[in-house]
Amino acid sequence: MTAPLPAFAGRTYVFRADNGAAFRNTYSADGKRLRWEGLGESAGQWEDVLLHVAEVAPEIYFVSWTEQSGITVSHVMDLNKLTVRAFWTFEGEGGRVGQLHAGTLERVA
Repeated sequence: MTAPLPAFAGRTYVFRADNGAAFRNTYSADGKRLRWEGLGESAGQWEDVLLHVAEVAPEIYFVSWTEQSGITVSHVMDLNKLTVRAFWTFEGEGGRVGQLHAGTLERVA
């Protein structure tokens, strides 16, 4: 049996985090890939990444990926409320750093 496509498949959202970061996230038609593009201070940065996805409740998804730089990102996306809880990790001066953020989604396509 084939799993249903995630509700975000083939759609584009602007994600605005509580730290001021903003991204244009475009999901592939099958929901297995993401092209994120930085906005504002991160303009010009982008990457296409492979997603790991699980629907945890109706239209609420746990989505994670690893970027080429080693940054890891995990989102809980609530498409009912258009909110996100995000956790990302990266290498800092003293070792691995993790940050938890809240944000909003705006569907743009």
